[in-house]
Amino acid sequence: MPAFVKPIIKYEALDKLDVRVGTIEQVLEIESSDKLVKLVVNFGDHKRNILVGMKKERENPKEMMGEKSEGMLFDIGYADEVTPVVLAMPEKPVPDGTRAG
Repeated sequence: MPAFVKPIIKYEALDKLDVRVGTIEQVLEIESSDKLVKLVVNFGDHKRNILVGMKKERENPKEMMGEKSEGMLFDIGYADEVTPVVLAMPEKPVPDGTRAG
């Protein structure tokens, strides 16, 4: 069954988001967690640590297992319970830090 289509939002609400392309440089095990891994992501002018529940299903708090998560990873299929989910990727190479929108 198709997913419910969310209501249309105003452009100004979408413009508040800062969505950028980055390169995952490291995937680090968080041994005390059975769900989380830490990604070190290069955004060109800076790097961020992003915690993701790639081991199992996950929630999205800002601090998890005593680790700070500084961003969010876009994946495709999670909300629709498609397994395995896939990472959203640009169709051709773009510089790290390139903004989406």
